Amino acid sequence: MADPKGFLKVTERELPARRPVPVRIMDWKEVYEPGDSAVLRRQAGRCMDCGVPFCHQGCPLGNLIPEWNDLMWRGEGRAASERLHATNNFPEFTGRLCPAPCESACVLGINQPAVTIKQVEVSIVDDAFAKGWIEPEPPGRLTGKTVAVVGSGPAGLAAAQQLTRAGHTVAVYERDDRIGGLLRYGIPDFKMEKKHLELRLRQMQDEGTRFRAGVEIGRDITWDDLRARYDAVVVATGSTVPRDLPIPGRDLDGVHFAMEYLVESNRAVAGDTVPNQISAEGKHVVVIGGGDTGADCIGTAHRHGALSVTNLAIGKRPPEERPGHQPWPTTPTLFEVSSAHEEGGERSYLASTVEFLSNDAGEVRALRVAETEFVDGRRVPKSGTEREIPADLVLIAMGFTGPERPALEEQLGAQFTERGAIDRDGNYESTVPGVFVTGDAGRGQSLIVWAIAEGRATAAAVDAHLMGVTELPAPVRPTDLAIGL
Repeated sequence: MADPKGFLKVTERELPARRPVPVRIMDWKEVYEPGDSAVLRRQAGRCMDCGVPFCHQGCPLGNLIPEWNDLMWRGEGRAASERLHATNNFPEFTGRLCPAPCESACVLGINQPAVTIKQVEVSIVDDAFAKGWIEPEPPGRLTGKTVAVVGSGPAGLAAAQQLTRAGHTVAVYERDDRIGGLLRYGIPDFKMEKKHLELRLRQMQDEGTRFRAGVEIGRDITWDDLRARYDAVVVATGSTVPRDLPIPGRDLDGVHFAMEYLVESNRAVAGDTVPNQISAEGKHVVVIGGGDTGADCIGTAHRHGALSVTNLAIGKRPPEERPGHQPWPTTPTLFEVSSAHEEGGERSYLASTVEFLSNDAGEVRALRVAETEFVDGRRVPKSGTEREIPADLVLIAMGFTGPERPALEEQLGAQFTERGAIDRDGNYESTVPGVFVTGDAGRGQSLIVWAIAEGRATAAAVDAHLMGVTELPAPVRPTDLAIGL
């Protein structure tokens, strides 16, 4: 184990400092200062190497957390990186973007703040990249089998890397002009600079994975043609249909889905020219939705120079400490202050948006909002509590309902579940033979760590389908329901 007395000597979590708010909102660089190696080793030393490490179950990838904590504490960075990559293709992504259900399940969390697992993870992989320890792992032989992966988000990339290393010839198709999916255009640089994505894509290319950006399956190539060209197809298109808010005034200028706003901003940060870019500069901004996407919009609006930012959530304000009905080792719903919230703005709970109000030019000028009340288990606006909130820009960040259906249904013949995901069996295979579904496309909107875990598991299923047997690890199955356990 790591330091046998570490959890007794160090009883508090220590995280790298965030850059000062007035400084960081002037650029798009990541918000955290570089971590102190002594602090990171001290935090890794708090890991108790539990007899039953619940952090393994908290992590859908089954990360070997006590092992790489021990190696980190001992200063064996290269070995720590190898153990980290044994279960996770992209720890540089999860270490920055995952909400860390492993930390909620940390046994130390019963009576102390949990080990800073996520920070140790990202420090290990960043150090490994900086020292050149992460190298391409091309297959020793080719199988002669071909696989198309449609979608280049974390699930698609994980599946592609695993299948390439198994010896299959893999092509990843992406309809956007660059590879990366939501990692590229949905995540602001202040949460993850794109240099980390580029490093991993370069490794994958050197291993033999082929990337086909700017190609939309269903338009540029039909699904039937794709199936005819490849021995297997993996659908990793994500859950990209945004949940709408169909209330009066929805069609006013200035009311947008969150992803419209974030994608344009990310393109501009990447150096692209974005005509008529949606900007928050000098505007009263209202973000509807209290999740991660909403927080991304808040941080982006601050960097655009918004006049004010208001975040509306329809539900109750979560508690600051673990409630009794969400005991350890489950993942509790807690009130959190992300870096974006720290930068300013107002957060309002139990707020139901009733109407978007217009000025004479047909632009949004305000929202009519009422207090939320619960009637027969439903959340509805409470009559007589309406108020107006000024708004020049409204961003709807209420989540996603599933993949885009038309081409999948009409060309591929895919079937969908009642929840809007693509139907699949316990081996990730859809109702169309040889077509597999992974990540949010089959699971529904979920966490990046689940996407990578499903990509790895789907790769194992595809490999077994093509070869009759597989040696690839399969960390999860679609029937697993132990989210957060």
